[in-house]
Amino acid sequence: MKIAKNTVVSVAYKLSDAQGNLIEESDEPMVYLHGGYDGTFPKIEEELDGREPGFQTQIQLAPQDAFGEYDPELVKVEPRDRFPEPLEVGMQFEGTPEEGDEDLDTMIYTVTDVAEDKVVLDGNHPLAGMALRFALTVKEVREATEDEIEHEHAHGADGLEVLDGDDEDDDLDPKSGPTLH
Repeated sequence: MKIAKNTVVSVAYKLSDAQGNLIEESDEPMVYLHGGYDGTFPKIEEELDGREPGFQTQIQLAPQDAFGEYDPELVKVEPRDRFPEPLEVGMQFEGTPEEGDEDLDTMIYTVTDVAEDKVVLDGNHPLAGMALRFALTVKEVREATEDEIEHEHAHGADGLEVLDGDDEDDDLDPKSGPTLH
């Protein structure tokens, strides 16, 4: 079966930076609903469209086609007393870009530095600003169920999914930084 709109695609991947340094290799294939449902990056969908199981390719994505450019406006310095103890670099917290503005979407902020009285938080995805290389191998292709099409994602999907802000099943948010898996 060929990859087309409303098919569920299983793809093994290796993710590297532009210099070829391995960032992550999938233990389990990523699974997504093909056809513009934001299940993976549009350039990857474009590359896989019409392909069949066994197809292999490498694709490089510029930052704007992956997790976006690094935005220094998403770095915040907050008083340390607003955070629980123990507090460590790498911890993540949910919040809005502007304090008190509940109309804005919440974001995940990662602690990047802890000082005596201040905490530096970064709302950029950890891979923002990076060109990324994907080595992809199509493992399986099947027709999506009506339920999957209605919910606009593959059920039981694990792997590289781009958050759209309204689905708790999504795993990877270009703005927030949960890890690839």
